Amino acid sequence: MTRSREVVARDVRRASAGDAGAVAELVATAFAPLPAVSYLVPEPAGRHEIMVADFLILVSHAIEHGEVDLVGDGRAVAVWLPHTAEAPPPEPPDYDRRLAAATGRWADRFRLLDELFERHHPEPPYHHLALLAVHPDDQGAGLGTALLRRHHALLDGAPAYLEASSARSRDLYARHGYRAEEPFALPNGAQFWPMWRPGVSP
Repeated sequence: MTRSREVVARDVRRASAGDAGAVAELVATAFAPLPAVSYLVPEPAGRHEIMVADFLILVSHAIEHGEVDLVGDGRAVAVWLPHTAEAPPPEPPDYDRRLAAATGRWADRFRLLDELFERHHPEPPYHHLALLAVHPDDQGAGLGTALLRRHHALLDGAPAYLEASSARSRDLYARHGYRAEEPFALPNGAQFWPMWRPGVSP
């Protein structure tokens, strides 16, 4: 626990546009073992490059319209998008064309995942944790916890929402006040748990 608090104080910074490529690379590396990734890009050849290109769309958009918190030299990242009561964040410009360019013949699989995510989103307002990734060499060191605590402290009572992509991450989020709902799955059985962290009334 002490290590997590020290990381927040010393190393967490807001990502800039120049960090987008490195953040996308980190997320693709951290998420590589997930069953969902194997569904999205069934063939190992080129899988990593496709995932980096896909994550780059979201990361670049979140840097402009949300908050991307980065630990130090890129060991861990949290990507947040606020959904206010007035309006959700805009879609990335020219999204479908960019998605098709990034994912090629697997684009329909990515579109299916987008549809599943959209179907399970709650009513706003809430902050959406779109991505939380820690480099495999640094997992278990408290970096994810540090990033969660930092943003939770800034929510000012607002609720938060996410989709956990593994039982391990689901259990981590549960320790931080998120409640898991009924999971949904991709056609290969890869599960996601919608998770809700209630807001705190002023």
